[in-house]
Amino acid sequence: MELAHSLLLNEEALAQITEAKRPVFIFEWLRFLDKVLVAANKTDVKEKQKKLVEQLTGLISSSPGPPTRKLLAKNLAALYSIGDTYTVFQTLDKCNDIIRSKDDTAAYLPTKLAAVACVGAFYEKMGRMLGSAFPETVNNLLKSLKSAESQGRSEILMSLRKVLTGLGGAAASSHRDIYKNARSLLTDRSMAVRCAVAKCLLELQNEAVFMWTAELENIATLCFKALENSNYGVRVAVSKLLGTVMATALMPKQATVMRQNVKRATFDEVLELMATGFLRGGSGFLKSGGEMLKVGGSVNREVRVGVTQAYVVFVTTLGGQWLERSFATFLSHVLDLVSHPRATQTHVDAVYSRRCVSFILRATVGSLLGEKAQIAAAKEICQAIGKQMKAVEAVVNDTSSENKSGAADIAASQHVMVCALQELGSLVQSLNATASPLIQEASIGLLEIVTSVLLHPSMAARLAAAWCLRCVAVALPFQLTPFLDRCAERLNNLKTSPEAVSGYSFAMAALLGGVHQCPLGIPHAKGKMVVSIAEDLLRTAAQNSRLSLQRTQAGWLLLGALMTLGPSVVRYHLPKMLLLWRNVFPRSLKELEAEKARGDSFTWQVTLEGRAGALCAMRSFVAHCPELLTEDAVRKLMTPIECAMTMMSHIPSVIKAHGAHLKASAAMVRLRLYDILALLPPKTYEDQESQVKRAFTYVLELLQPNSASGSGALEHDPSSIYLRIPAGEAVPGPLPLGVSVIDASVALFGVVFPHVSYKHRLQMLDHFAECVKQAKGVRQQAVQLNIFTAVLSALKGLAENKSTLGPEEVRKSALTLVMGALDNPNPILRCAAGEALGRMAQVVGEASFIARMAQYSFDKLKSARDVVSRTGHSLALGCLHRYVGGIGSGQHLKTSVSILLALAQDGTSPEVQTWSLHSLALIVDSSGPMYRGYVEPTLSLVLTLLLTVPPSHTEVHQCLGRCLGAIITTVGPELQGNAATISTIRSSCLVGCAITQDHSDSLVQAAAISCLQQLHMFAPRHVNLSSLVPSLCVHLCSSHLLLRRAAVACLRQLAQREAAEVCEYAMSLAKNAGDKEISGGNVSPFAPGVSSRSDIHCRHQGVNITDTGLEGLLFGMLDRETDRKLCSDIHDTLGHMLSSLAVEKLSHWLTLCKDVLAASSDMSAATLLSSGKDEESEKKDEMDDDAMFTTLGEEDKSKPFVAPRWATRVFAADCLCRIINLCENADQAHFDLALARSAKLRNPKNDLLVLHLSDLIRMAFMAATDHSNQLRMAGLQALEDIIKKFASVPEPEFPGHVILEQYQANVGAALRPAFSQDTPSDIIAKACQVCSTWIGSGVVSDLNDLRRVHNLLVSSLDKVQAGKGSPSQLYRESATTMEKLAVLKAWAEVYVVAMNIKKEAESKPKRAMKNTDDDDDDFGTIDELPPDSLITLVQPELPTLSRLWLAALKDYALLTLPAEFSSQLPPDGGAFYTPETIDTARLHYRNSWAPILHAVALWLNSTGFTCQESTEATAVSGGQKRSPAVSLNQVPGAMASAKPLPEVNKDRMHLILGVSIQFLCSPRPEEPIEHVTACLQALHTLLGSPYARIHIAEDQLIGVELLSVLHRLLLTWNPPSIQLLVTGVVQQIVRAAQDYLQEKRSALNEEDMEKESCPALGEGGDTGGLIPGKSLVFATMELLMFILVRHMPHLSTKMSDSPSHVATKTHLSEESARLVAATVTILSDLPSLCSPAGCMTILPTILFLIARILKDTAIKSVDNHVSPPVSAALQGIKSIVTLSMAKTEETQKQWTALIRSTLACILEYSQPDDCMPAPDEVSTLTAIALFLWSASSEIIGVQSLQNGCMNRFKSALNSCDPWVQAKCYQLLLSVFQHSNRALSTPYIHSLAPLVVGKLKAVERDRPASSTELLAVQEGIKVLETLVALGEEQNRVQLLALLVPTLISYLLDENSFASASSISKDLHEFALQNLMHIGPLYPHAFKTVMGAAPELKARLETAVRASQASKAKAAARQPAPATHSAPTIKLKTSFF
Repeated sequence: MELAHSLLLNEEALAQITEAKRPVFIFEWLRFLDKVLVAANKTDVKEKQKKLVEQLTGLISSSPGPPTRKLLAKNLAALYSIGDTYTVFQTLDKCNDIIRSKDDTAAYLPTKLAAVACVGAFYEKMGRMLGSAFPETVNNLLKSLKSAESQGRSEILMSLRKVLTGLGGAAASSHRDIYKNARSLLTDRSMAVRCAVAKCLLELQNEAVFMWTAELENIATLCFKALENSNYGVRVAVSKLLGTVMATALMPKQATVMRQNVKRATFDEVLELMATGFLRGGSGFLKSGGEMLKVGGSVNREVRVGVTQAYVVFVTTLGGQWLERSFATFLSHVLDLVSHPRATQTHVDAVYSRRCVSFILRATVGSLLGEKAQIAAAKEICQAIGKQMKAVEAVVNDTSSENKSGAADIAASQHVMVCALQELGSLVQSLNATASPLIQEASIGLLEIVTSVLLHPSMAARLAAAWCLRCVAVALPFQLTPFLDRCAERLNNLKTSPEAVSGYSFAMAALLGGVHQCPLGIPHAKGKMVVSIAEDLLRTAAQNSRLSLQRTQAGWLLLGALMTLGPSVVRYHLPKMLLLWRNVFPRSLKELEAEKARGDSFTWQVTLEGRAGALCAMRSFVAHCPELLTEDAVRKLMTPIECAMTMMSHIPSVIKAHGAHLKASAAMVRLRLYDILALLPPKTYEDQESQVKRAFTYVLELLQPNSASGSGALEHDPSSIYLRIPAGEAVPGPLPLGVSVIDASVALFGVVFPHVSYKHRLQMLDHFAECVKQAKGVRQQAVQLNIFTAVLSALKGLAENKSTLGPEEVRKSALTLVMGALDNPNPILRCAAGEALGRMAQVVGEASFIARMAQYSFDKLKSARDVVSRTGHSLALGCLHRYVGGIGSGQHLKTSVSILLALAQDGTSPEVQTWSLHSLALIVDSSGPMYRGYVEPTLSLVLTLLLTVPPSHTEVHQCLGRCLGAIITTVGPELQGNAATISTIRSSCLVGCAITQDHSDSLVQAAAISCLQQLHMFAPRHVNLSSLVPSLCVHLCSSHLLLRRAAVACLRQLAQREAAEVCEYAMSLAKNAGDKEISGGNVSPFAPGVSSRSDIHCRHQGVNITDTGLEGLLFGMLDRETDRKLCSDIHDTLGHMLSSLAVEKLSHWLTLCKDVLAASSDMSAATLLSSGKDEESEKKDEMDDDAMFTTLGEEDKSKPFVAPRWATRVFAADCLCRIINLCENADQAHFDLALARSAKLRNPKNDLLVLHLSDLIRMAFMAATDHSNQLRMAGLQALEDIIKKFASVPEPEFPGHVILEQYQANVGAALRPAFSQDTPSDIIAKACQVCSTWIGSGVVSDLNDLRRVHNLLVSSLDKVQAGKGSPSQLYRESATTMEKLAVLKAWAEVYVVAMNIKKEAESKPKRAMKNTDDDDDDFGTIDELPPDSLITLVQPELPTLSRLWLAALKDYALLTLPAEFSSQLPPDGGAFYTPETIDTARLHYRNSWAPILHAVALWLNSTGFTCQESTEATAVSGGQKRSPAVSLNQVPGAMASAKPLPEVNKDRMHLILGVSIQFLCSPRPEEPIEHVTACLQALHTLLGSPYARIHIAEDQLIGVELLSVLHRLLLTWNPPSIQLLVTGVVQQIVRAAQDYLQEKRSALNEEDMEKESCPALGEGGDTGGLIPGKSLVFATMELLMFILVRHMPHLSTKMSDSPSHVATKTHLSEESARLVAATVTILSDLPSLCSPAGCMTILPTILFLIARILKDTAIKSVDNHVSPPVSAALQGIKSIVTLSMAKTEETQKQWTALIRSTLACILEYSQPDDCMPAPDEVSTLTAIALFLWSASSEIIGVQSLQNGCMNRFKSALNSCDPWVQAKCYQLLLSVFQHSNRALSTPYIHSLAPLVVGKLKAVERDRPASSTELLAVQEGIKVLETLVALGEEQNRVQLLALLVPTLISYLLDENSFASASSISKDLHEFALQNLMHIGPLYPHAFKTVMGAAPELKARLETAVRASQASKAKAAARQPAPATHSAPTIKLKTSFF
């Protein structure tokens, strides 16, 4: 294939390949040429042009296939338009000669067609240049048109169309000829020709004025005729022609109007013409109306559908603005259509016409009008309904004689009503909350008008009105409850009118059915109301025979609707319902017989209707309340169902007795019975074999043929008004009763068949075969179809139940049934038979059976020659493979494939090709990898067929596309490979895709797209996006839903991987299109027609992409599309693009969202228009106003259709939130103004979110204050996100301020409307959340602003206090629960923040006091809120709040009880929930309990346990004693007030601990982390209060339980923040226990002063044993160990020995270090909780851990920083070593051993090791010093330990790091000064000489840095101390060491000036010390000085110099160094 990629055709390569592959090679070359010609250099092309023209014209006569000729023509034309044009006429003549040729053989046809195609392409591309030759060309084409066969005809017509396109107005002379020749072909028998004619005429009407003036009527008649017996493609093309011509007639294009003075058609004339087609079809206008009516005969369906489509095209062409202006006229016309008697001759016709009219309205009003215009349209529809209703009322009230015409009027009016009401409902539903003005404006009176229709005499109109009300209620949920109440009230008032009973019950049922679409539901009491009304109706039904029927139906309808409210409501009414059901049916056979004897026909009718109703309510119950279907309930349901089954067998005799009019009612009962049986699990009626047999006897009656060709309508089954609508339908349309019964029985057969015995199965199948034999003619087909559907349904049931078909005879019977139908002429039956065969093979599942089936079909296919059996059996093969799967049918694969490949090549019969290719696709799909061997032959066949089969056989092409897709899937990921075979397969697939992509049929194109999508999935590198993406973008504007779906699905996949490329290629399309448009306008300045056409053309080529790119186009599509799948794919695509592009192209995406959100009105569109007009109007000044006005329709196309609708705006608001989150993950600079500005300066392209903050706020504000509730939700969410993310961003220009401060007013204004009276609960809840976030964010600096928002919360708090059950309730009770809890949660969050601020303020007041004097002024400028202002705002509400919070917590605690404790729940609900809505309430509690818990803990901690004021807080029912101001309006309970404070407190503790433990036990993984942190913080806070500490310490088990729960929490939750909080709580528990033990000990000590023996207090007692599960210490250690091992895995030998453990020790992160430190601190506290014996149990572990941690964390760092774990470990060592314990002999020994071994460990660990990082000597020394300092010399005076310690000190003194030296001196100092001489003496002896030596050496090596200086100074201090410690007689020797050393530090005068500052400091230090020592030991000092005169001299000069600069000395007064207490200057003081 690569050889084909050259500018000239590679003829050598072509000659070398086989004959079969040549067409593919040529096609591949042409594809390459098509791409390369546009891009190539013109000179290159011109050089090779001659040769190229030869090659291409040569190909014309090589009989190319359809795709090849298309490309060939395109390339030739392109070549001439790029290169020289002088040989173009030669080529044209050649083509004309070929066309003229008389050769009519089939072989010559492709050459002729290729020539025709080339002619068309030339004219299309070069137009006027060929103008001189055009009359000859046209005549030539028209001449051959007469003699051509169908393929030639359509090709010639296509070429003519292109000629017309290219020449425009210049071809005027031939217009009439073309028209005359073409119009007769509109009724050609070939559908492809009809399509081609329609397209040709559509092109013609652009210029040929006569078509829409003189010939207008003829065109209309022609079109109607063309629509008869048409297929979908023809209907699309013809309706487009008809609609466009009509639109042009009404509003001609300005250019053509100018040229000729034309009489324009009026609106009425045009509509009249269209209506003729709708009502009379193509039968002409000559016969008078009377005759027509006599002739009868309804209009052909195809015509009616075609005209319907033409209406839509007509309106779309004229555009939205036109529709807005003339909607009233258009509406009345369309509604008149459906009231015309000819449109409603039969009921089925009427339903069909209604469907058509509804489609016209939906397709125009629904998509062309913006929201404002839609509201106006809804008003018009209301008026139309009102007018009709007035007329109807007049007829109903007029009882005079001429009533006959009146009855007809009513019959007609019902259809008008149905259409108008359905459209009104759909409009309101799509407008959603934006429709509120319709309801609120009294002048429109929408509700009054719609409810008035509920009294219409016709049932269809009443149902439509009910449906419309349901739509309104779903769109505006706050209307739902008032509607229900109003209907109930009217029902009660008008009980005596049959219409009222029926109409209002319909309305109530519809409203109840809509509740599930309203998340807030309706009050629970409405259920009770409905039940009582229904009971009342059923009870009074018998009282009045005029009303019996309606009341019965109404009562049961209401009960059925009630069931849709779900188990929570139905649960309460179930016993009553079961009773009602039981009483409807006779109890026994005797009663039944009695009934039969008694009743007359009317009683029977009422009875049957009642029973049907009861069964229908049961079905609704089973479908909507599966949770209530207990075995008991099913048993009770079965009683009436069995009665019904019994009754059904007696019905035929009843009908015989009382007349056939009972048939419908009986059928209704049967339908309901089947429905409910199919829903119940078959187990329930398995044991009643006899009953089931009877059920089957009914199923047998399904053999009655019935035309289901009618479409659905509500009146066929009123119960559908409350059922869920199947997805994708706007209005429910149940099928007519007869059809529904059959459908239901078929479904039931499938459910029951697997559960009956083989004997019965055989009977059934034999019976079926018998029925087929007996039926004749048309009836036989119908019977067979029904039977097959049933059998298929049964086989499917068997397969799903994994059961088998049965023994041989059952199989045989089934087989004969199936095999007979494989040769049936009816294709649907053949399909069913093939499916059934496959299903049977699947169910039987035996290889022999499958082999037999396959062989049978093989033989048939080899011998059969007729189309029918070949198609049937080829499908059978496909189905066999499909259902048995690749492995089961593998051995037949080869034969099947070879036979099917042979059949697929049968060019004589496209039908055989289609079926065999379809089967082949099934086989490829099901065989999977086993098919790999047959891929090449299959692919080459597919390609050959694609290149040869005429495009008019679309079914063949569709199947080829399917095969191609299946093959791509089979090869799968192999497609990425580079092997020769694989690349051949790949390029074949790509060629195949290219051919199918270019096909004219939308289904084929959709298949091509999905193939490319597959290819892109497996081999993304090889799919060329630069051509694929633009073609997808063009498809996005296709009129075919399928194509749009496929294109979006593909874009979705592409955007997942390569969003940036996709957007780029889409933009390139916009650029090219722009260029094209300009060039198109310039070609012919003298043809006014061209420029106005170009916009339409380019639009079809996809200029829909503007500078907003693909994203903008997709956003626009969201407004027009209604298909769910499509919209969700668009959402996903935009989502993928957003996540990969939004951060880079921030402002682009934000502008997109902003434009969508700011959709104010259609103003933007108008400005667009005016600008587009200017240049045109200059050209044609003489154009009259009239024409100027008409251009609107045209231009409408170029502007965006409508302002974005609410759903799109909601999506845009969600996108906004996503963008903010994406930026957060991308770069911190997005949230830092200073960083962002500097980044912007560095590179202006840098785009950062914080720079767009004002836009973000504006967008959130727009959304939050919109009409639409969903949008308000999204807006508030966005606002909350913005506040959270930007709250802490500082304002660089005003330090101390944040940037959000300037938007305080905006946020307040956005929140205010959400707190208005009529806001729904979910929005209030969200708004509360935003309020608390805003107040808590700390942004608000102005007290007034804060007050404003705070007042909103206060107002909601008042609402909460109003108690349960407010009178005007609109929504479900749980909605109120949600609202109240949201308010409490918001207050809790505010309170938590307020307390935190207060706490911070309290922790730093001292610093503030100090600063005030120096920066007083600075403080004044910042208008900061005083830190306690927030708490002062909350304080007044606290008494109320605390009470409500505790109540809410109590509710939550009760609601979280497991199901088995449900008996403990209070019967009348809690403080904020009612027992009925308990399930939904749980969710709301789950969302809000955590902040409330935290707040309660804070409150209790600050006042709580002493606060007697709200003693009743725990028992909400209690009245307030102290503060009557805030009392709940309930009777004070005597019990509650009796509780003393300790009791109340205990209850509170139990409540809080209970809730916390319950939650922390197992928080669900999806639980937000905030809940966990809030809960832990609450515990921490709580345990801060003394009362809680005592409570938890008194009962040790609570502590242990809490610890084990926390341990569990740690196992599942990783974040360090949580672990830190847990350690905090653990510490609190341990401290509590310590305090408690301390008190006990001191109490005991007082008592035991006199007694000698003292019991061992603390854990471990005398034995030292700790019991897991009861020991607090053990639980704590377990938890702490877990944390330690998580962060330092090597601590656990288990971990470090496990193979997965990696030995490397990583440096602990800062968070981990803090955690380890916290755990060590707690560890070292534990021994204080134990008795001496207990200590000995746990100390080994604790000391081991501490020593190990010290080793691992004491690592030398650059800045000598001591990490938290080290200081914690040292602190721990200190507290353990200094433990004071009453030690017995036994423990004393253990203790000594422990301390010694710990010290030994530390010594050993600090041995420097090469492979480890250098240990931190300072920490080790500190640890040693701690031991020396704290433990007694007996313990550590052991020689070995002493030596070890000394060695450590020695190595530290010799360290090269001055810092270590300095610290070492400090520590030595403390050791030397130890009070116990026995301990310090050895160290002095050992280390003092070393110290002296070190200090002597300084003279030679003076310190160079301050650290070194420090070391020297510390060393001198040690020496001075030694001097002080020495006894008087040794002082002289000691001073003899010290003084010379110091003097040696002094500088002489000469060197002093040049010395470094450090040296000078040393000099000063020495001098000061000497002057200090002298007076201290005068005698010894003199002695020393006397001995060394040179020293004396040095000292004296230094003193003199010093006195000379006395001033300096005064400034540095040294503190006396000796005699001060020993100090170790570490970060933490350990002593």
